[in-house]
Amino acid sequence: MNIKIRKAEAKDAPFLAEMILQSTRAGKKGGIFDMIFETNDDAEILKKLEALTCTEAKNHCHFNNFLIAELDEQSVGTLCSYEPRIATHKTFRDALYEIGCSESVNESLKIIYDCDFELNNRTLMFDFMEEKKGFIDVGVLKALMQKSLLTARLKGYRIAQTIVEIGSMDNILFYKKLGFHKVKEMECESYKEHFGRAGLVLLATEF
Repeated sequence: MNIKIRKAEAKDAPFLAEMILQSTRAGKKGGIFDMIFETNDDAEILKKLEALTCTEAKNHCHFNNFLIAELDEQSVGTLCSYEPRIATHKTFRDALYEIGCSESVNESLKIIYDCDFELNNRTLMFDFMEEKKGFIDVGVLKALMQKSLLTARLKGYRIAQTIVEIGSMDNILFYKKLGFHKVKEMECESYKEHFGRAGLVLLATEF
C-alpha cells in the first residue's frame, strides 16, 4: 500500500478542518472549538476552522504546519508540527480575531490555557495526528510521523513533544509505540468540568 506524504496547501483547508475537529472532539460530545465558537453545529465550526487554517497570523492550525497522507490520491490523514516560539498563544488569539471572533473568546481561552504546560521553545510540537475512518491501522499515522521526524532533524530539532488528554489511552499507547514517554501530567478542575477529561499529559521523544 503506497502512502504518499506531502505538505498541505491552502486548498486542503476543508480536509484540515475536518481532521482538526475530529482530533479535538476525540470521542467527546464537544471539544475546544465547540467552546471557542460557541456552537455544536458541525457546518459552522468547519467553516470557521477552514478560515483558521488560512489566516495571516501563523497560528498552530495554519496549513503550513501540516503534512497530509494520501492513498490512491485521496487525503486520508494529517499531522501538524509547529514551533512554540512562532505559534504562540498570542498568534492563536490574533488568528481567532482575524476570522471574526470577539474578545469574549478570551474567556474560553482562559479555561483552555489554565490547563497548559510551559513549553520549551527548542522543541517541536506535534498535534492533530488523525486518520480518516476506514483507513485505521494501514500505516497512515506511522508514515506521517516518520516524515515529520525526518523534517524535524533537518531543521535541527532533537526533541519533539505532544499533548494528549488524560484517559485517551489509544492515543497515549500509539505515541508510546513511536518512542514517546510521559514527561508531565496536569489535572485541572475547569478542564474536567467543560470537557469531561481530568486534564492533560505531556509526552516527548528524543531523536
